[in-house]
Amino acid sequence: MTTFSLQAQPQNAAEWRDTARRAEALGFDALYVADHPGSVVDPHVALAAAAAVTSTIRLGAYVANAGVREPLLLAGAVATLDVVSDGRAILGIGAGHTPAEWAGVGKVRPDVAGRVENCIAVAEATRALLAGERVGAAELTGPRPVQEQVPLLFGGGNTRLLRWAAERADIIGLSGLGRTLPDGHSHDVRWRLDEIDAQVDLVRGRRLEALVQHVEVTDDAEAVVAERFKDVALSVAELQATPYMLVGTAAEIIAKIAECERRWGITGFAVRRPALDCLGDVLAAYPAGSGSNSTASTLAR
Repeated sequence: MTTFSLQAQPQNAAEWRDTARRAEALGFDALYVADHPGSVVDPHVALAAAAAVTSTIRLGAYVANAGVREPLLLAGAVATLDVVSDGRAILGIGAGHTPAEWAGVGKVRPDVAGRVENCIAVAEATRALLAGERVGAAELTGPRPVQEQVPLLFGGGNTRLLRWAAERADIIGLSGLGRTLPDGHSHDVRWRLDEIDAQVDLVRGRRLEALVQHVEVTDDAEAVVAERFKDVALSVAELQATPYMLVGTAAEIIAKIAECERRWGITGFAVRRPALDCLGDVLAAYPAGSGSNSTASTLAR
């Protein structure tokens, strides 16, 4: 069953309320907010505001930065979101790649192995606290989540973390992003089909959600892809085959989604805010069964 999620950032109060309502009305499964302390809004505060004007859409950080979030504070934020949304919170977590964010809280960003270890430790401690367990001196006696188990979304592409997520995560977010570039924000991409095959082989059988980098409804997909991604060292045909872009007519995008499920088992697509204005035609044409009403059964696997 295919679902769509929206990753967005509030611009102002009225716009954010409208975005949340529109996403829910269009049938989006979840609303996500990125976590980059110091440069974007706090995700759980923004999502609590969205919870007040919605009733079915799931809500989560995509993804909380494990490098700068302490487990007890993260568990408290997620539990609070679960309470105010009446059981719609998702615990989204990733390793944290941006050096400035580590430095901003007085930490030195470790190497890849160190970030992996830290991510696993923070994720497991946070989940244990949400489940009512004591972790060292930390215990979340209140608030208690509404859900018996808050779903865990892992976002990232590291091989060891994907293996870990295959055993523990409810949703695995595949971003297609590789090595962090020297600016500390941009990434190489891992969009070759053999690279995607290799990642999916580590997590096959789990619920997979692709983070789509570009959505556009157009009658000339080749021209759009060739121009927009001219700096990526892949052919237009290779680019069009990746799950990280949905470009074409509504019928072509629907066929692409079906192919992603057939080849990789990808049944979720997280899109950015601009897609909210163009994806309506795709959602309207999409076979019945997608949308937020399917969320509870989807995450209960």
